[in-house]
Amino acid sequence: MFKSHPAGASDDIDHARQVLSEVFLPLDFPSTSASTAVDLSLNVITVGRVTAGYLRFGDAIQIRTSEATNYHVDIPVTGRAIMREGRHAPVYGTPRTAAVFQPGYPADLDCDQHFAQVSLMIPRSELDLELESLLGSSVVEPLVFSTEMDLTTGPGRTVLHTLRLIDLESNNESGLLRHPLASQRLEQVLIGSLLLAQPHNYSAALGSSVAPAGPRPVAHAVELLRARPEHAWTVSELAGNVAVSVRSLQEGFRRSMSTSPMAYLRQLRLEQIHQELSDAEPGSVTVTEVAARWGITHFGRFAASYRRRFSEQPSDTMRGMPV
Repeated sequence: MFKSHPAGASDDIDHARQVLSEVFLPLDFPSTSASTAVDLSLNVITVGRVTAGYLRFGDAIQIRTSEATNYHVDIPVTGRAIMREGRHAPVYGTPRTAAVFQPGYPADLDCDQHFAQVSLMIPRSELDLELESLLGSSVVEPLVFSTEMDLTTGPGRTVLHTLRLIDLESNNESGLLRHPLASQRLEQVLIGSLLLAQPHNYSAALGSSVAPAGPRPVAHAVELLRARPEHAWTVSELAGNVAVSVRSLQEGFRRSMSTSPMAYLRQLRLEQIHQELSDAEPGSVTVTEVAARWGITHFGRFAASYRRRFSEQPSDTMRGMPV
């Protein structure tokens, strides 16, 4: 994965240790000697605030990290590994089961031969800010996730789908990742999958009922979105601008407008896309280029939404120009 973004490949154990430590966090290989050939291959890409790395080892190897300062999600792609955070119970990592590691603990990974995984690193400060925005209050106790993540259902499956899309687009110089709105959208899916679906000690609070925002904050939010649809809005930023919590704003939109803030923003951006396609000179742009610039990451859903909104295909708007 992420083949167009190589960060290091080496048999030398010291070089492998240095490369991995620089990208993620300081670590060591306790079962190896200076002459051991680790056969490391590492590719790394950043998507907004998230670091995603694909690493593969040719031989079986043990990894011991220092105490983490950020959140890490280790997602096996091939092979198996026993993954342990501090003194907690181990997670038996396979292509069906990942591990979520918290800040404040070291981690040990005992990897089989030909083991490969995708490692996500998400800054602690960013997850805390997103959680506070969702709750509408400060985070007092540290955010602690359930260590084991099922990759076949729920958040794990969403994360895998998003990573496959990131991998596809990372090899395309004119792809989604060069457009800030699209890159932000992919980042938000990764962060939201953890906070809203992976169990943690604030899950019950996030699942509790919340009072909806009143007409004034909702109207203010609508004004902000209509004034700057090109801005890389998140629900957290929008809620902060109108002085309510994320969930309160979402409930206010649902009750008064039968939609969500981000769904409303997507409709505004559809209008902008329609206008750009209508005004485009023949051969000057493609539908894909215009849509990606406005943050579209799933072109099948985009085309269906466009047809519902404008009763025509995007290519029809462009007077028959190619998609």
